[in-house]
Amino acid sequence: MQFGANTFIWRSPFSTDNDLDLIDKLKEMGFDRIEVAVEDPALVDLAALKAALEKSGMKAIMCGAFGPGRNLSSLDPGERANAEAYLKWMIDAAAELDAGPVIGPMYSAVGKDRLEDEAEREQEWGLAVSGLKEMCKYAAERGVRLAFEPLNRFETDMVNVIEQGLKLIADVGEPNLGMLIDTFHMHLEEKDSATAIRTAGDRVFHVHAAENDRGVPGTGQVDWVAAFEALKDINYQGVVSIESFTPEVKSIARAVCIWREIAPDQDTIAREGLKHLKSLPGVA
Repeated sequence: MQFGANTFIWRSPFSTDNDLDLIDKLKEMGFDRIEVAVEDPALVDLAALKAALEKSGMKAIMCGAFGPGRNLSSLDPGERANAEAYLKWMIDAAAELDAGPVIGPMYSAVGKDRLEDEAEREQEWGLAVSGLKEMCKYAAERGVRLAFEPLNRFETDMVNVIEQGLKLIADVGEPNLGMLIDTFHMHLEEKDSATAIRTAGDRVFHVHAAENDRGVPGTGQVDWVAAFEALKDINYQGVVSIESFTPEVKSIARAVCIWREIAPDQDTIAREGLKHLKSLPGVA
């Protein structure tokens, strides 16, 4: 098992002009991976990012940002085309950087409200299935896996729990499609997070570690011991990345409704969170 941290903890939007220093910062803290949250591909010079990673000996994970206008299941063809173009860029980047799965809630746009019309909901689901199938085929040709993220009910109306995620995987029917599971979202939505992890099994491609208040892992109500026992039971060998937030990154704080201080500072989230995760039973 490896550990990473998401660049959203410190900066937004990520750019190779300003943020490559985070690579060495995370390495010094003891992380194995930097999870690069790409909001705007135009701000990311892949050659520069690759050179900085190789110099440090770190690896990346490519984390997608799926806001309005970047919706793979939208009834608007323009929004679907935007999402497809963005995902292809992320897939190509992951292949170039040998960065593991492309992650994020790529089936829809974050913040989309529930539709009243059931027929439209079914149509959106079908569009998500067909879009993801196309993206999976594109990714498979490049040796890349895709990991979509179930979100809580306040952030999406489409996939909130593991059961829905498994249905989406089954409907898409591609072996390189799995899930990114997030302890924060699971704490809100699942009846039992450990049971959900075991149910997901080998379709867990990536893990986000965040406390129930999105603060420092280990300082709240998430049952970390049970979650990591479940990860051990499914023989999870991937990356666990800390993804937490503070009001200092205003654009992200607004997007995820962080209105108060939930950690002493950004570095504490990463440093103390990593210390806690590495202290859990069974973590080598």
